[in-house]
Amino acid sequence: METESSIRPYGEKQKIFDRRYLEMALIWAENSYCRRRKVGALIVKGKMIISDGYNGTPAGFENICEDDNNITKPYVLHAEANAITKVAKSNNSSENSTLYVTTSPCMECAKLIIQSGIKRVVYCNRYSVTDGLDLLKRAGVELVYFDPENDIYEQE
Repeated sequence: METESSIRPYGEKQKIFDRRYLEMALIWAENSYCRRRKVGALIVKGKMIISDGYNGTPAGFENICEDDNNITKPYVLHAEANAITKVAKSNNSSENSTLYVTTSPCMECAKLIIQSGIKRVVYCNRYSVTDGLDLLKRAGVELVYFDPENDIYEQE
């Protein structure tokens, strides 16, 4: 059952922890081998990180995300998809969790977020296409845009 304290367990200090988790996602993005855009994601349930991910190729593939024309290869996984599938392979559940991601989710990742039971998404970079955010809003997922450098914290 979803409760206020399960989605935002830090109460009045939630913004402080949102900043910390988002900063961790930014650091995690640096693990990506992608040249065009490095994206990191963390899934937090309660007060525990249950998964992480960054954009890259599937396990066992070469760690090259772009082709010779600098176009992202079609099989590159987004950070959110990597974090969600990692949860699926574990004994954890992402039901009623928060996803911290460095770039706003695309439509495909938004569908995975909804289906995985994530109830809150905190992100710091707005992607030019907003259809993923629009779908998440429609599904009732709480969205928070957080720009830590300028201390902008907006619930959408």
